[in-house]
Amino acid sequence: MRPLTYKSAGVDTKKADRFVERIKPIIGKAGGNKGIGGFGGFFKFDIKKYKDPVFVSSADGVGTKLRLAFLINKHNTVGIDLVAMNVNDVVCAGARPLFFLDYISTGKIQTNALVDVLKGIVDGCKQAGCALVGGETAEMPSFYKPGEYDLAGFCIGVVESKKVITGSNTKIGDVIIGIESNGLHSNGYSLARRVFSKSELGALTKELLKPTRIYVKPILSLLKIKDNRQQTAIRGIAHVTGGAFYGKIPRIIPAKRAFKIYKNSWPVPKIFKLIQKKGHINEKEMYSCFNMGVGMVLAVAKDRAQTVINGLARFKLRSWIIGETIQGNGEVKVV
Repeated sequence: MRPLTYKSAGVDTKKADRFVERIKPIIGKAGGNKGIGGFGGFFKFDIKKYKDPVFVSSADGVGTKLRLAFLINKHNTVGIDLVAMNVNDVVCAGARPLFFLDYISTGKIQTNALVDVLKGIVDGCKQAGCALVGGETAEMPSFYKPGEYDLAGFCIGVVESKKVITGSNTKIGDVIIGIESNGLHSNGYSLARRVFSKSELGALTKELLKPTRIYVKPILSLLKIKDNRQQTAIRGIAHVTGGAFYGKIPRIIPAKRAFKIYKNSWPVPKIFKLIQKKGHINEKEMYSCFNMGVGMVLAVAKDRAQTVINGLARFKLRSWIIGETIQGNGEVKVV
């Protein structure tokens, strides 16, 4: 009987080392790679830029959207999704993303596929203006089906404590601005995959694999717009992900307030209409599951709404006034 080795048990540490060497120059393009290959990543924080900094963190994944990447063997966009799901959450507090880490787990390292994933992560970090400081690739034989992997991401951002955005100062009469999404982003895929057959999913992968839009730079630029009290005109920011309008947006609605959303105030992309029709899905379920073409929602001082819309246009982003703040109990009313 041959003696057992780690490799015979399914873990090829030498291949893992070769993978790390291959991705080092790729990761270097996102900055902060001093610790790659060591036991920890490094990031130098310039404390002089802040008077009273607060760190904001996020951890998230891509979800079952990965199934589509497996289906057509296309892996260079899901890394962008991974970054987007984290940095978009961090910027909701008005925080600037500082650095990002990733975790990739797979049954067997597929070098080419995972290199493409890392290229997407680097692309996402560059779009968000944050450094990729490290990560982990775990080879877990028999835990995943051949050709499959899972992703998790972690982001740390920073904001001055006096400038944290929570939505608490949202006033009755403030308007709600919706910023266009890039399709489904990374939510609702478990339902979408039930709606379409495997062949239909294959035909729709160009649409369904569009990477989640990263809103960091546009949002940070908008925070410079002041209201008549010389405070930021952006009262609240919500990333429309799992739970969508009814699940995520209420997080930024203060007590005794509500958001009334007018569903006909923006063009809903065709993919959502197709999912609803083919799946016989009722309207409330759609607005509870999908972003419906709106990736981020802003509560904005009414007299600064056009300035905000113009600011987003400079980043080639369409946006619309989709609602208003009314008296209520922290709920969203889609009418």
